[in-house]
Amino acid sequence: MVMHSNYGKLKELFRDYILTERSLSRNSVKAYIKDIEQLLDYADGRVIDESLIENYFLKLTEKHFLETSVSRKISSIRSFFLFLYEEGYINSDPAANLSSPKLIRKLPDVLTQREVLKLLESCDLSTKKGIRDRAMLETVYGAGLRVSELINLKITDLDINEKIIRVFGKGNKERIVPIGSYAIKYITIYLNNVRRHLKYSFDSDIIFLNMNGKPLTRMGFWKILKHYTLIAGIKKHVSPHTLRHSFATHLLEGGADLRSVQEMLGHSNIVTTEIYTHVDREYLKETLKLYLPRG
Repeated sequence: MVMHSNYGKLKELFRDYILTERSLSRNSVKAYIKDIEQLLDYADGRVIDESLIENYFLKLTEKHFLETSVSRKISSIRSFFLFLYEEGYINSDPAANLSSPKLIRKLPDVLTQREVLKLLESCDLSTKKGIRDRAMLETVYGAGLRVSELINLKITDLDINEKIIRVFGKGNKERIVPIGSYAIKYITIYLNNVRRHLKYSFDSDIIFLNMNGKPLTRMGFWKILKHYTLIAGIKKHVSPHTLRHSFATHLLEGGADLRSVQEMLGHSNIVTTEIYTHVDREYLKETLKLYLPRG
């Protein structure tokens, strides 16, 4: 189990994760972190195990906290320890048996295909940075990657001729994913014309580097995406995970079967993938209203 002295750094890593990959708002991120800090204060340097967490929530119940507040704290703490476990920072999850809060599941934000195109075309291909950014955005969308999967992609994971990449997802689980032809095109341009000229580029096998030749961080990519969202004039809340959601939704809209989408996203349980069928149905309802005279 991770000791209390390590939690400061891990908390910051988790903050970056829920902001970039979970697509939470800044207010939600602040609430999650506060929930975690309150648990750490209660632990007061003790090893955090299942018993300590149960006692913590028992104390909250005794203090008559609102049910909605307790539900959010459960969600925060479960997410935190699951993140630590899947990233390999702890060898067991002390919050795994916490009862799941019964909350309404929010449908993920998605971009239309037109909005995705506007986002991609907002990159300035006359600059090295613009070429790199276009290659990254094409890759995230063209393969439905998590941002952590993108920034850890290695040159040895890429097979340009077969148009596939090897991806290491949650829990270091490996999967082989087909990648779009546009992504292949811009990755090739980036590798040939940009990456090889970056300082320190030969010190790393990581595909996407910052302009100083160092590996990108989750937050680094998130800021890049925010920049292009602004340029493209997209008013929706867009996070790295939005492109992954859009990838899955557009596949289903085009007729892909759920099992194939599950495989490409790397979901261990098809129930996780099924949320996109709800998104797809919402899309169909909107299409009906828009194009059917009596819709």
